[in-house]
Amino acid sequence: MPVIPAAEAILEPDLAIIDPHHHLWRMPAALLAGEPRHGMERLVRMVPVYLRDELLADTRAGHRVIATVFMECGSMYREEGPPELRPVGETEFVAVIGDERGPGEPRLCAGIVGRADLSLGRGVGEVLQAHIEAGKRRFRGVRDIAAWDADPAVLGPLAHVPQGLLADPAFREGFACLAPMNLSFDAWLLEPQLPELIDLARAFPETTIVLDHVGTPVGLGAYAGTRDARFAGWKANIAALGALPNLTVKLGGLAMMFCGFETFMADPPATSERLAEDWRPYVETCIDAFGPDRCMFESNFPVDRGTCDYATLWNAFKRLASGYTAAEKAALFSETARRVYRLEI
Repeated sequence: MPVIPAAEAILEPDLAIIDPHHHLWRMPAALLAGEPRHGMERLVRMVPVYLRDELLADTRAGHRVIATVFMECGSMYREEGPPELRPVGETEFVAVIGDERGPGEPRLCAGIVGRADLSLGRGVGEVLQAHIEAGKRRFRGVRDIAAWDADPAVLGPLAHVPQGLLADPAFREGFACLAPMNLSFDAWLLEPQLPELIDLARAFPETTIVLDHVGTPVGLGAYAGTRDARFAGWKANIAALGALPNLTVKLGGLAMMFCGFETFMADPPATSERLAEDWRPYVETCIDAFGPDRCMFESNFPVDRGTCDYATLWNAFKRLASGYTAAEKAALFSETARRVYRLEI
């Protein structure tokens, strides 16, 4: 029988948290069939449904979560209509959840980041306007995933974009629509692709860009056993990104399978002390490069549930932030997210 560790005591329970990156999904039956061959497929088997009740249970597990930001994940799309507008269904669904706030509950989905195909060029403007209208004053930006790798074992079922998307002229034409509409861009890509984001950010200094998951260091597939050797290159790219004032970074995502830490799907699950030890070089490098005012801790739930539960995750982050001042902690855990996503709390 697997060993189930005792629940950890909540550290700094009065520290206000805005969780700036979580998902909501109900996975279709087709994705739950067959033998899982990738870590993401294994995770989906673990958490086939993660909606309001599941998120609320996590955010009320002991830490003082006051609000959250929803991040697109390809769920609840419209089933009919023009393909480019179908992702608006996700925003419509999440906006309703944001309206369902009970007494004493955190402001779930106070901000919404949806998906729009920026490769539509100027034509994406119609999609962005539809998201804004569907979001009920909560729509704040777009994520158009750019993660790519030559080794199909790295991304598995998430491999669906061409190489070099961020440099594509049509993509950049669509990207140029964001700043005039006061929308930000969340960038999810893999560590070897960080130079592509540096080039994009320099080309669009007026656009607010949020780097997800500390740039996703890679340690599986062709990169197995090389993550530590690649650290210096990752660090240099983070320093270059930190020098660009239109960039902020989310501190998290290190519990995903892509990073190749031994704690992913470990039995028994790792403690917050072990997670903090593993993640410290990445988190501290980002804070040094960007400063606390341009960093925000994120849960990335339920994806990061493959490593730990919600309470343990935030305990790990609080351990990592233990040496910072009260003002710096406020920035890392809530105020950067509040400002970047313009949350009305």
